[in-house]
Amino acid sequence: MHADTLAHYEVEAQNLSRVSENKIHDDAVARQFGFTGALVPGVEVYAYACHLPVEVWGREWLERGAIECRFAKPVYDARLVHVRAELEGDLLALRVESEGVICANATARLGKAVAPPIANYPVSPLPKDRPPADETSLAPGLMLAAVTRDMTDEDAQWYLDGVRESDPLYRKERIVHPGRILRLCNTALMDNVVLGAWIHVGSKVQHLSIARIGETLSVRARVAANYEKKGHRCIDLDTLVLANDERPVAHVLHAAIYRLRAPN
Repeated sequence: MHADTLAHYEVEAQNLSRVSENKIHDDAVARQFGFTGALVPGVEVYAYACHLPVEVWGREWLERGAIECRFAKPVYDARLVHVRAELEGDLLALRVESEGVICANATARLGKAVAPPIANYPVSPLPKDRPPADETSLAPGLMLAAVTRDMTDEDAQWYLDGVRESDPLYRKERIVHPGRILRLCNTALMDNVVLGAWIHVGSKVQHLSIARIGETLSVRARVAANYEKKGHRCIDLDTLVLANDERPVAHVLHAAIYRLRAPN
């Protein structure tokens, strides 16, 4: 793709978290906070954005590529999503739109994959009773308990169908979709604390190796920051995703509003 060429990808959004504990993905609750309806998870909007970097750079981007994505406006279930990309030097500038509204912006690139030391992310057991999400249970510097999931064929099929991924690379080479990896970062938060309605607002991801179907992925997360912004309570998680608890797959700075300000 030349610098003056604008790539385009179109997909119908799907809310994969209708039955989630996070009720921002429920129509009635989302409307209480001023939204038109249930929000499609940010991790799936991210998955749509990832289609074009893979189209441009192929599996190499999944091995050592990087992307920074911020969500501006909601994407709603069953709406068409348009992802547009333009090369700007070594960067791929991405814009995600739905119904004429810019919903997310991102920049992707090929990077030098340098993994942080695994020893910097020690393992601790999950709590028997999850505490409520607050300034104490999510205190800066706190290491959350690691979460682990098996990347089965059934899970891969569910996710690829759910995000309507058309690139045959994932099925042909049995690769875990980057959106599925980022979804695990949500799981790391949800398995450690009890949350009300909450919103994923952005992620900065450095891929370190390809995750494959059949492997077990684990997420080790540390609270990097806990702060207030515009009446919301926000958190940044510094996460390391590992395959089979030994090979770094991705280093992610994951940002979320974990407690929304009270609706008017």
